[in-house]
Amino acid sequence: MNTIKFKKNSTQIVAHRGLSGIETENTNAAFVAAGNRSYYGIETDIHRTADGRFVVCHDDDLKRVAGVEVSVETTTLAELQSIVLFDKDGTKNRADLRVSVLENYISICKKYGKHCVLELKSDFTDEEIAQIIEIIKSFDYLENVTFISFVYSNITKIRNICPTQSVQFLFSKFTEKIIANLIENRIDVDVQYKALTKEILDLLHENGLKVNCWTVDDKEKAEELAEWGVDYITSNILE
Repeated sequence: MNTIKFKKNSTQIVAHRGLSGIETENTNAAFVAAGNRSYYGIETDIHRTADGRFVVCHDDDLKRVAGVEVSVETTTLAELQSIVLFDKDGTKNRADLRVSVLENYISICKKYGKHCVLELKSDFTDEEIAQIIEIIKSFDYLENVTFISFVYSNITKIRNICPTQSVQFLFSKFTEKIIANLIENRIDVDVQYKALTKEILDLLHENGLKVNCWTVDDKEKAEELAEWGVDYITSNILE
């Protein structure tokens, strides 16, 4: 299995949860697979564990990725990492497929020179946001990170600490209020691709905002978006 190539023009491509079309999402294997290809960036999601570590996982629990109903945020890192995740074929024969941590993700992105697109899943406290930033700073990689979140307060907390940090607000439907707020506060866009039109894209670009579209796995649609001039496309399999 390999990625699906498409004509991307100047659009940058972000590997969604790592190269999750080929490797189990949000694992070191998925990050390395993306690192070895032409992706501009690698996207992932983080939660905080019961013992205060930041782990890489999209869902609140491991039911979908491991078949066990274990809550991420009420479980320790050691307990989470004792569980083998499903491979793409549904088996559990690979001991390397386990819950990863923020440090591994940043380290792999840095090794391969990939931009980090880091989704903050929880409604993190000011202290937790500061801790996340300090971890990334310890790798000297903060300038290569874009923070994204559906939780708007996470975006404002990032900007309170790092006023010029790259951030994108995640949402699935445009409203006049959302557009006005993002323009006023200079916050870039990370939108479900079906909600985007060429007219809205042009308006956002005219106001100096960058636009990321998630999650595009259809080659023809990706090429249309690239032709419009969208800045980023996040995909599980397109390259």
